[in-house]
Amino acid sequence: MLKTICLLGVNISRINLPLATRQIIDWVNKKQTTYVCVAPAATLVDARQDEAYRKVVNEAGMVTPDGMPVVWLARLRGCPEVDRVYGPDLMRELCEKGQDTGLRHFFYGATPETLLRLEQKLIERFPKIMIAGTYAPPFKKGIWQEDPNIIDRINRAEADILWIGLGSPKQDFWMKLHRPDLKVPVMIGAGAAFDFCAGVKPQAPRWMQRSGLEWMFRLCCEPRRLWKRYLIGNSLFLIYAIKDSLKKF
Repeated sequence: MLKTICLLGVNISRINLPLATRQIIDWVNKKQTTYVCVAPAATLVDARQDEAYRKVVNEAGMVTPDGMPVVWLARLRGCPEVDRVYGPDLMRELCEKGQDTGLRHFFYGATPETLLRLEQKLIERFPKIMIAGTYAPPFKKGIWQEDPNIIDRINRAEADILWIGLGSPKQDFWMKLHRPDLKVPVMIGAGAAFDFCAGVKPQAPRWMQRSGLEWMFRLCCEPRRLWKRYLIGNSLFLIYAIKDSLKKF
């Protein structure tokens, strides 16, 4: 079982990208069924405010520190080994490592156009990748029970990793709800990784990612959609982190 540290009520896995990759491949090899939540600061804030969501995230086999603020907070709390496990990086790493072991991927989410571009980009970069299938569900609000035919389609694909690109918190609730029905060993809620790896949306320069300024880049790219998440969400993350730190004194 992975070691964790509790941040804002969420059990963040004490991992880095190499460790996360090895653990997921080990789960696949052992046919151990679980799901992985990718957790930036926004996920911690949402989970802090929603007990049901917090329960879903904390029941995941792995909760990755997706954002640098999460990493910094973990390090301040005495976990120097923690490093960012960013959704797009995790996807690319597993696609690369899986080439030599026959790792089979299924991509669920986004739009048909994005999935087509994602498949093309991944094949270009990882020629030996095995893509077991893709499916773009129609947009729905809230959480839904998936059509049994789609569940059967995913199971018949015999994938090793099911990538879910519905955005948080929807993708995390979806994984928890459908975990009992799916035979695939590992599900990963990858969020915007579909768009970034497909080249549909631009990624922040690596220096901005490492310095914790990726939110500014994304806000400039999509201000109407993301202003609340970053301007309000980041402020709440800081407030909650300070409150939790003061409780320890």
